[in-house]
Amino acid sequence: MHSLPVAERFVSINGEGRRAGELAVFLRFCKCNLQCSFCDTRWANSDDVDAEVMTTRQITSYVMSTGVQNVTLTGGEPLLQKNIGTLIASLDALGLDIEIETNGSVPLKTLTPFPANTSITMDYKLPGSGMEKFMCLENFSYLTEKDTIKFVVSDIMDLNRAAEVIRTFGLTARCCVYFSPVFGKIHPDTVVSFMKEHMLNKVKLQLQLHKYIWNPEQRGV
Repeated sequence: MHSLPVAERFVSINGEGRRAGELAVFLRFCKCNLQCSFCDTRWANSDDVDAEVMTTRQITSYVMSTGVQNVTLTGGEPLLQKNIGTLIASLDALGLDIEIETNGSVPLKTLTPFPANTSITMDYKLPGSGMEKFMCLENFSYLTEKDTIKFVVSDIMDLNRAAEVIRTFGLTARCCVYFSPVFGKIHPDTVVSFMKEHMLNKVKLQLQLHKYIWNPEQRGV
């Protein structure tokens, strides 16, 4: 029987990514292979987190009971779950729109091609995260126009590195590209000024909506 450890499940609006502002069912899975300096879900990253072990059937039944079309698989790092492929296929068979939030270190190669209704929102960890050395650069080649690359920026060094990566790999011609400021670390107007100065066409600034609507530390939103 296929089962996965679910740290949290809830309905809210998507706080970031292409579907920001839209209702989504969130499935947060346990465990992460990175420890980013700015991580806001560190509590879900350990192996011993209090989790609800659910079968694929139980998860899909829960999702269908919400009546919400968008499903966001997040973590932790959802692609570390050995049964995640089975879950994705089951959700796709129900005609749902699936978004996978991944940290950029787990190879996409073994899971591609994804179903037509599945999109990837992938981070590129910049110097401020302390995790850049773990980035899997070959993942860029698996991203398409329905996918997103997100640069979480905390300072000017991060912005400069993000601009370099975007240009080196031609990311704006491949997928959607976002700058997401670390809440409380860098002001959004600094990011906008940088985008103007460096003529970063087709790059979008995105704020984490949930952190402005609710308490930034609140879970389940």
